[in-house]
Amino acid sequence: MFVPFDTLPEYSKIWIYQSNRKFSDEEITEIENDLKTFVENWSAHGTGLEASFILKYNRFIILSVNQEVQQATGCSIDSSVAFIQNLEQKYKVDLLDKMNVTFKNGEHIAHKSLIDFKRMAKEKAVTANTIVFNNLVNTIEEFNNNWEVPAEQSWHSRFF
Repeated sequence: MFVPFDTLPEYSKIWIYQSNRKFSDEEITEIENDLKTFVENWSAHGTGLEASFILKYNRFIILSVNQEVQQATGCSIDSSVAFIQNLEQKYKVDLLDKMNVTFKNGEHIAHKSLIDFKRMAKEKAVTANTIVFNNLVNTIEEFNNNWEVPAEQSWHSRFF
């Protein structure tokens, strides 16, 4: 069951998928339609999930489930991953590779491999104050407070 993202409680579970490239406005419209259809039909053991999504910076897909209403189970999580894999194929993007880092470079959103990000840190091209996207957050509350943070306040801090 689709609900507006901002109506979900802060303890709702989230999954963040980052694209290796920016989506066009046309692609965003298509993805939003596909996501809405998916979320409206997303269920766990035959029970609809109270769920939503948002897209950020034309690059991030954030899915969320209110697990107080119905827990997302292995099969429902698998179906969301299959959906994301279909988006990868349709748009020729990488959404599941966790070995990439996305960060702000001025007004620009940069996407680099973990190896390149480590090299950039060593070369001081990025610093502990560089704003990174901490995609390891698990709830809407963590997303709101700890998603866009200086690298020194996230798992990225190990590179400085």
